Amino acid sequence: MNIYSAISANIWKSYLILFLFIIFAGTVAYVIGRATGYGPGLGVVIFIFSIVYSFFSYYYSDKMVLAASGAKQIEVKDHPQLFHIVENLSIAGGVPMPKVYIMEDPSPNAFATGRDPKHAAVAVTTGILERLNKSELEGVLAHELSHVRNYDTRLLAITAVLVGFIALITDIFLRHVFWNGLGNRDRDARAQLIFFVVAIALAILAPIVASLIQLAISRKREFLADASGALLTRYPEGLASALEKISSDPRPLKTATNATAHLFIVNPFKGKGFAGWLSGLFSTHPSAQERIKILRSM
Repeated sequence: MNIYSAISANIWKSYLILFLFIIFAGTVAYVIGRATGYGPGLGVVIFIFSIVYSFFSYYYSDKMVLAASGAKQIEVKDHPQLFHIVENLSIAGGVPMPKVYIMEDPSPNAFATGRDPKHAAVAVTTGILERLNKSELEGVLAHELSHVRNYDTRLLAITAVLVGFIALITDIFLRHVFWNGLGNRDRDARAQLIFFVVAIALAILAPIVASLIQLAISRKREFLADASGALLTRYPEGLASALEKISSDPRPLKTATNATAHLFIVNPFKGKGFAGWLSGLFSTHPSAQERIKILRSM
């Protein structure tokens, strides 16, 4: 698959994920409604809410991520070198100039977000600006702009928000069961019991399955963005050297969460106790060593 077919595939995958999510949310809602004795009415309410939530995530997930990360938008006067690097790479890549943000954090990292190249943003930490030289910073920003150009930002942001929604509705159900048991009784108690067992299974398995899908998508997009970024700068060593420095820094990113970790160029939980161990187990990124090896073989 070449870069252009990958971009087209990402666009269609975004719509497909939205459609399948709405169907999946409706199914889960129906099962939960029957299991709790509230009937199809609850399913209809959650189904409608899932549609609204899907479109909200499509248009506003980038703003949610930037706000959660504490990123502040800058202009050219605030950091001329950073701004001009993004500007030059945008011209070279044939994409509109994205908004540029800085996060006040000593941990070196960066991410891109936005539903399409016309509504995109790139954000870097103060730590990455302090540690990387110009060619390394260009490599990182080329990687992030490649996410924008390849429509990875749309796909990954939507996936993250929808995974969070599935976790939310299943968590609400489990809390309801803990405090209220089966709740209202259907006329057919045996049928309700069957739905209750299925709902418990869905509540446990659905977030895990959704997260595994998210991880698989995220890992593949990182390899593509590395290759696209190296093609954009014509200097793979810049990104390879940057990945070495970023991955070797032990400081975790303070504002990172499990919902936003997949957006960053490397795992932001580096060594962060249990969160770091869990993030490594369910990593949203290929290993930095593997990525560096591939870049240096180009």
